[in-house]
Amino acid sequence: MTKKIAVAVLHGIGDQKEDFSDIFSDELTKRFSQNVKPYIPEPDVQLVIQPIYWGSIFNERENEMWNSLSTGAKLDFAKIRKFVVQFFGDAIAYQPSDNPNPNYIKVHETVARALQKLSRNAGADAPLFIVAHSLGTVITSNYFYDLQYIPHKIHNSVKQEMHETPLENGETLAGFYSLGSPLALWSLRYADFDKPISVPSPHLENFYPDLSGGWVNMYDKDDVFGYPLKPLNEAYNKAINQEIETNSGNIINSWTPLSHMYYFTTKDIIKQIGDDLAESWKKINLSK
Repeated sequence: MTKKIAVAVLHGIGDQKEDFSDIFSDELTKRFSQNVKPYIPEPDVQLVIQPIYWGSIFNERENEMWNSLSTGAKLDFAKIRKFVVQFFGDAIAYQPSDNPNPNYIKVHETVARALQKLSRNAGADAPLFIVAHSLGTVITSNYFYDLQYIPHKIHNSVKQEMHETPLENGETLAGFYSLGSPLALWSLRYADFDKPISVPSPHLENFYPDLSGGWVNMYDKDDVFGYPLKPLNEAYNKAINQEIETNSGNIINSWTPLSHMYYFTTKDIIKQIGDDLAESWKKINLSK
């Protein structure tokens, strides 16, 4: 019996919809299946993708605030302003603090519920890969930081959404693809630029000793919200396995800050992740 690959996809800033990952998931599955098809009749079922839609927690309030601001005064650069409201609105609302932040907790409850569903559909010990964009990379980092370093501080309502499976406990975390990540900016909250999470999980070898995994950070040099992470400090330099400068978007927007919004539709990114996932599947299913 084959082992399936589990993939969680987190969106970033903006007025995101619940179907934010549909096109990306379809294209990723196609690329994965092309690589796996020679070895199994139904390759697409070997990849289980679970979107993690956290935007609904903030969207309504941000839209209400923007409508009040934009109708109450005549503002220039309306589209850019709305983008800024959404970016910093999400970021400020989510920000962790010494006192329990209900928004931080709600987002992590959403992640926990999604990982529980992914564990049920892909397998309790399926190798876990995270593909996250923008603020979703910060959420991923915080969520697995809590699991790896301060599990005793995880809020009870988040724990209640979790079952005691290796996947949900982060033990099978194999790969993390951070796309257009502002983690470099978030690290300024800490004197030493914070401590990066371990990817793969130190426990992965107990389940898949032949699976190396790792953290791949992708950024577009025109994206003012996404940054390289290796230069932050030696800890991040070691934590990031690959840092790839990419070209996000099309001929119209790829050379502008709007490139931040197009990582999920960039063919080179889909190709790399799909090929990597297929190689991981081969390692755990064909090397026996």
